[in-house]
Amino acid sequence: MLRPRSLALSAAAFTLAAVPVLSAGSAGAAGYGTPTIALSAGYLSGAVGATGDPTVTVTVAQSGADASALTVAASASSRSSVAKAGDVTVTGSGATRTLAVAARGQGYTDLTVKVTGAGGRTATRTLHYAASAAVQHTADSRYLTGSSDASAAVDVGGGYVVVADDESNVLRLYDRNASGAPVRTWDFSAAIGVSSEIDIEAGARVGNTVYWTGSLGNNKDGKLKPDRSTLFTTTVTGSGANTQLTLGGSYGGLRDDLIAWDKANGNRYGFAAGAAAGQVPKQIDGFNVEGLEFAPGSTTAAYIGFRAPLVPPANGGKALLVPVTNIDRLPGGSAHASFGPPISLDLGGLSVRDIRKNAADQYLIVAGSWAADDNSDPYALYRWTGRPADAPVKLLDLPTSDPGGWESVVDVPDLTAPGARVQLITDDGSADLYGDGTEAKDLGHPEWKKSRSTWFTLN
Repeated sequence: MLRPRSLALSAAAFTLAAVPVLSAGSAGAAGYGTPTIALSAGYLSGAVGATGDPTVTVTVAQSGADASALTVAASASSRSSVAKAGDVTVTGSGATRTLAVAARGQGYTDLTVKVTGAGGRTATRTLHYAASAAVQHTADSRYLTGSSDASAAVDVGGGYVVVADDESNVLRLYDRNASGAPVRTWDFSAAIGVSSEIDIEAGARVGNTVYWTGSLGNNKDGKLKPDRSTLFTTTVTGSGANTQLTLGGSYGGLRDDLIAWDKANGNRYGFAAGAAAGQVPKQIDGFNVEGLEFAPGSTTAAYIGFRAPLVPPANGGKALLVPVTNIDRLPGGSAHASFGPPISLDLGGLSVRDIRKNAADQYLIVAGSWAADDNSDPYALYRWTGRPADAPVKLLDLPTSDPGGWESVVDVPDLTAPGARVQLITDDGSADLYGDGTEAKDLGHPEWKKSRSTWFTLN
């Protein structure tokens, strides 16, 4: 099995690979300098059959020659089953070109990119390329690179979305309609006062304020990590590619408030036991939050959606929502959370993986398993009115044969409109994207880490 060559490169080897390889050319070449070539990134990810894969910018120059006279092309591939030199397309003219790769198969290859200048002089650079396998709904899928653990998403208008990560505290701004790296990032860890991952699993926007919450549960080894109990807010200014976020306030007591509330009501949901030391959160009777959205017509009450526990904690149990009735007073304040009557929803034995509504109070719920085996358990998308007495209605079963677990709804369209489409995002952190046994979260280069977004037609 081919392993990523880059993972074994020493600093010295990388320096050598970056030195242009030159040819002397004819005697007439003496009047021209050596061409130069630079890549905007040394690592690139693609997918078999993908639409709009990420690209690399190539910058070339040669003293004594017009940049438009230089030619750029791939001259070699270390693994033609992944991509041949002929699968590389270079467009544009002048000093700046755009390079794209059409993947043939899953895996890794090193592509040699060559510039040929006046007098026959040449120079090369190496592009380390990784291709993931083809997926369903290829034409409606895009890839968000720089991170593989997308866990929550909030629309900020103008075709852009802020995506949270459950393996770091970085918020990333992406173009919803394109594959590629984030255009802006924020990390408020120092300002919040946390030193480890918050395990951000949910976000909800009201006005220009976005509420983000950690999972509130133990880590996968059953250890209490206080930073995972963080609820914090960001303020949105601008929109689209010009979006800016500033930190509002934070609150670290929501986990304790929920456990105390459940104890006061007879331990109905077993929160204390599910959150006890040594207890893994992703169990049918565990304690783990993955959804957050405001109640119908409210700016102060929000539903907390639980991945675990189910109610009752048995196969076929219902999903649990607990309303926080004063969420607006928690970040930066001195109040403790107060709670309304809990809500149990029949999601076919599945739990809440995300919940999102639109301005008309039409809700979508991503339903998935409480278990950690995301790629082998079912997922479904439900609509709901947001009213406790109303049952959710299944809209469609989500595909599960491709890498990643469905984690996020970007926004909710008008669910009464014919042909309404919704964009969902996967968490690919545990996926073996390139067929070498390496989980995406452990890949050595951020350009190779990615999550997938897909548009689905609802009716």
